[in-house]
Amino acid sequence: MNDTFKAALWMTGAIASFTSMAIAGRAVSLELDTFEIMMYRSLVGIVIVVGVASLSGTLTHIHRRNLGLHFVRNISHFAGQNLWFYAITVIPLAQVFALEFTSPIWAILLSPLILGERLRRIGLVAAAIGFVGILIVARPTPDSVSFGQLAALLAAIGFALSALFTRKLTRTEPITCILFYLTVMQAAFGIIFAGFDGDIALPTAAMVPWIVLIACAGLVAHFCLTTALGLAPAAVVMPIDFVRLPLIALVGALLYNEAIDIFVVIGAVLIFGGNYLNIISDSRSRLAKK
Repeated sequence: MNDTFKAALWMTGAIASFTSMAIAGRAVSLELDTFEIMMYRSLVGIVIVVGVASLSGTLTHIHRRNLGLHFVRNISHFAGQNLWFYAITVIPLAQVFALEFTSPIWAILLSPLILGERLRRIGLVAAAIGFVGILIVARPTPDSVSFGQLAALLAAIGFALSALFTRKLTRTEPITCILFYLTVMQAAFGIIFAGFDGDIALPTAAMVPWIVLIACAGLVAHFCLTTALGLAPAAVVMPIDFVRLPLIALVGALLYNEAIDIFVVIGAVLIFGGNYLNIISDSRSRLAKK
C-alpha cells in the first residue's frame, strides 16, 4: 500500500469525525455561542491529549520550538472553526460542506507559496472539476447569497491555511506536540473571545456529552488529518475530504429533513471524479519515480 492510499484511509477517520462534530455542533448551539463551544471543546481536548500522551509516553515530544508557526496555524483554524460552527446553524449542512469544500482548491493554489510544493496541471484540473461540482450543489446567486454562505466560504479559507501550516509542521514536529498546542492555544483564544463581554455561559448537563463528542471528534479528526498530511502532499490529501458531501447530505435529510435533489447528486459525482483523478495521478507519478 503506497502512501497516497494510506493517507486516503486516514482521511476516512477524519470524515467520520467531522460529520459527528457537525451533528453535535448543531445540538450545543442551542445554548452556547461559537466561542464558548470552542473554549469548552479545547479544555476537554487538553485533558484528552495530556492523558493519552502520558499513557503512551509521548509527553517528552512537547517542546517550544516553532511556537510562531503553531500560533499562525491555530489562529487560522480557530477563525475557520468558529465560522463553520456558525454556518451549520443557519444554512443546510450540505450547503455548508459544499462551500467548505473550496478548501482543497485554496490548498492546491496556496501550497506552492506556503510549502514550496510544485503546482501540477492535473491538480488544477481536479480542483476545477471539484469546484464546478460545488457550484452545482450550492447554486449561489446574487439574490440567494447569505452571511451563512459567506461564513462557510471564509471558514474554508481558514481550514486551507490551517492544513497547509499543519503539513509544514509535520516536517519537524511530532503529532503529540501539534495536538497539544492545538488544544492549549485554542482554549486560550476561546477564553479571550468568549469572555470579552464578561458573560460565559455554563453548559447544562444535557449539553456536556455533546461537548465531549465535539472535543473527541475534533481531536480524532485532526489526528487523522495530520497523519494523512504527513504521508502525502496537501494538494492530494485535502480533496479526499470531498467524500463528506454526500454523507452529510444524507445526514441532513435523515436528521433535519433537509432536501436532497438531483443537483446534489450531480455535484457529488463531479467532486468524486475530480478527487479520484487527483489521487490516481499522484499515485502513478510516485510509482514512476521509484
